[in-house]
Amino acid sequence: MKQIALISSLILALGASAAHAGCQAEYKAKRDNPLELFYDVAQISGPCTVPAATVELRARLAAAGLTLLKVLSVKES
Repeated sequence: MKQIALISSLILALGASAAHAGCQAEYKAKRDNPLELFYDVAQISGPCTVPAATVELRARLAAAGLTLLKVLSVKES
């Protein structure tokens, strides 16, 4: 009985940590006048897809005066 309780608590803990897993997106961006190029990795809070990362990063970077050039990749973290 102790083993069943231990196993079920481990399963619940692993499920909870998987639910909090994030998504990281690699991207390139630029700023004009003078031209500056940026490469960075950002946490994305939506579906872990290139289109979803593109939408989120475009808005986030525009607020910082940057233009998104390309999302290079996305991966679950």
